[in-house]
Amino acid sequence: MKSFFVRRIVMSGAAAIALAATSVPAGAQFGGIVYDPTNYAQNVLTAARSLEQINNQIQQIQNQATSLINEAKNLASMPFSTVAQLQAQVQRTQQLLSSAQRIAYDVQSIDQAFSTKYQGASISSSDQALVDGAKDRWQTSVGAFEDALKVQAGVVGNIDGARTTMNSLVTSSQSASGALQAAQAGNQLLALQSQQLADLTALMAAQGRAQALDAAGRAAAQDQAREQLRRFLTPGTGYQPGSVSMFHN
Repeated sequence: MKSFFVRRIVMSGAAAIALAATSVPAGAQFGGIVYDPTNYAQNVLTAARSLEQINNQIQQIQNQATSLINEAKNLASMPFSTVAQLQAQVQRTQQLLSSAQRIAYDVQSIDQAFSTKYQGASISSSDQALVDGAKDRWQTSVGAFEDALKVQAGVVGNIDGARTTMNSLVTSSQSASGALQAAQAGNQLLALQSQQLADLTALMAAQGRAQALDAAGRAAAQDQAREQLRRFLTPGTGYQPGSVSMFHN
């Protein structure tokens, strides 16, 4: 705006000088100095154009400085990161899964357990062996339900941390000074969602494990019941009387 007014003043003066030049002879003298109005007007116009070019260059420099400042803001990273906190929450859930009782989340462990504990009652097994096997399967089912409850408690415990993390990330995203900070906040929100999905997957795995072991225990119990019923109905030697002592001497 300032350069616009300067240019108008200069152009007005140049026009007045040019008008005066039409009425004053080119070789007029003032105190012994030759004054050429046409040359003077041309010099004023040249100075005005030079001043305008300088103003344009100053404006370009200002625009470049503003652009550099904006680029610096876009390249500025977030002042904090929640990745370590999210990784710690995932690690706690993994620890709960790895502490599974009796039958772990391992294919070989499952194969071994089902080949020995859940394959069905053997005809050659003793009654005491059948009772011990049923008790072992019951304890395995109870342990699996306990593990599922622990995982549920861990997932519920992570909810409060997830809420705090989400609030911090949303606040950082809204107050981001550049594109990089906004992108980093968005990426960390996606990491938070991944952590919550991992908790959900762990919870489903723990519940599914408990239900599967309980169902397998019931199936083995049914097979054992059939074997015990067969033994009960099988003809044997019958009742054999024996001596019984009612009182201790």
